[in-house]
Amino acid sequence: MTSTPPPALAVEANRLGIAALQAGDNEAAANHFGAAIAADPHSGALQRNLASAWRALGDDVRELEALDAALAIDRRDLMAWIRKGERHEARGEMGLALAAWSAAIALGAQLDPVPPPLAPLLAHGRDFVAGATDTMFTAASGAFEEMRGDLSETEARRGQAFIASALGRRRIYQNECAGVYYPFLPADEFFDRGHFPWLPEIEAQTAAIRAELQALLDDPGEALRPYVRMEAGSPETIWSGLDNRLDWGACFLWEYGEPNQPVLDRCPATAAALAAIPGARIPGRAPSAFFSMLKPHTRIPPHTGVTNTRAIVHLPLIVPPGCGFRVGGETREWKEGTAFAFDDTIEHEAWNDSDELRAVLIFDVWNPHMTVGERELLLRYFVSADASGYAVPR
Repeated sequence: MTSTPPPALAVEANRLGIAALQAGDNEAAANHFGAAIAADPHSGALQRNLASAWRALGDDVRELEALDAALAIDRRDLMAWIRKGERHEARGEMGLALAAWSAAIALGAQLDPVPPPLAPLLAHGRDFVAGATDTMFTAASGAFEEMRGDLSETEARRGQAFIASALGRRRIYQNECAGVYYPFLPADEFFDRGHFPWLPEIEAQTAAIRAELQALLDDPGEALRPYVRMEAGSPETIWSGLDNRLDWGACFLWEYGEPNQPVLDRCPATAAALAAIPGARIPGRAPSAFFSMLKPHTRIPPHTGVTNTRAIVHLPLIVPPGCGFRVGGETREWKEGTAFAFDDTIEHEAWNDSDELRAVLIFDVWNPHMTVGERELLLRYFVSADASGYAVPR
């Protein structure tokens, strides 16, 4: 039985290989590196050196074989992935180049700092991946547009999100509930209008609702209050800048299932429109409905809501240019008189970059993915919890 040569032989053969490579004797370098690998077959660095010799000799196939051998020893070999990316790209093997450059970029992202010699190589890789995904995104978007007319609103929305997320164009957000989480409901950002056949009816009341709001704002009395009111002693949070300020103001018509009768009396058209909606009725919890006012140059920070059992509806009433609203990975502009519904347990934010007030009617209804039976179950859950004597007072 032949004994394994000592590592010293590998060290010496590698030294001779490097010297030959520097002298331009590439065939001798390949032979020396081959001898080094025979002496130490578990060294990825030796395989990379051999790959360098094959590259100098212009032998693409053997270079790639040596790089694959290095990666078979250690899949985290950053230089091996970089060299593979370069070689496949030069050979026009774009799919293999994309895979190699993607692996190199992922490994390079773990370096802090990035060694200066690697910086331009990784920058090239990022440019290659960006160009590749741009090309793929354009092609996939074109294929999507060809069939868009055959898709439902749900299919089109999900399909667009799939293409964008698959090619790194957007993040897919998950529900984050501060309170009640109902499992297995779809994590929709914006709900399809088809879930709410009554939307056109309330949209038709936009002018009357806006007129009532404007009259209310002319003489709000105690109806207008800061939306954010933190308890005394609360630590600094994302809400501290809005705490007890009318930068984000609210006039409640309903709050946690309780009517604000003075405001309802002053806004009969709004009250009637809300009464006609098949909303959730949960004692002490739902519905809530309020006029939301955002002063000029005010932002509501990214945040998530309390429960995914509801959908939040916005009916825009006063929307100057420069206002926007993001839920998850989708940003929309409010359009006066055009309502939409969204899941507020998915991260969302709002802004008014204009010089004028922005106003929206906001109210909650059932999450449309909950069945009638599930709604009844939730209602009984709260009733029984409250009856237990351990209900947390609001």
